[in-house]
Amino acid sequence: MIYLSGIHALNLPCALLTCGDWHQSGIQWRNLPFFESDGSIFGDYGIEQNKIVPEHQKSYNVANHIRALLDLLVLEKYSVAQGMNKNYICNELYDAEIFDKVANLKTLGHWKQIDRFMGREYYAKWLEYKREAKI
Repeated sequence: MIYLSGIHALNLPCALLTCGDWHQSGIQWRNLPFFESDGSIFGDYGIEQNKIVPEHQKSYNVANHIRALLDLLVLEKYSVAQGMNKNYICNELYDAEIFDKVANLKTLGHWKQIDRFMGREYYAKWLEYKREAKI
């Protein structure tokens, strides 16, 4: 499935109880970054259908805020994902789900950077999760 993700998706409302980003007016909406879910480690997880995108007349499939952040981690765009916990998600309700999804990335070559990023975002919660999950 083709879908919109990254910082663009973070600047659109989604069905989750998350903050997302608030810089919508500063985003370049003409050239949208589309992704393909086929072959992705996450498949179609977190992709919402028929979402309205600024400056476009048709609707698109769009990553929810969690999926958009997961995609940024896969792409090693840590500076864009910075603030994941407190600025974009803003809800402990999703911590376990996020941790389980991020744990799926442990086979990637840049796992150490992802692990370090998660430690800076979630502190002891991430360490406890890794200890319990034996990661």
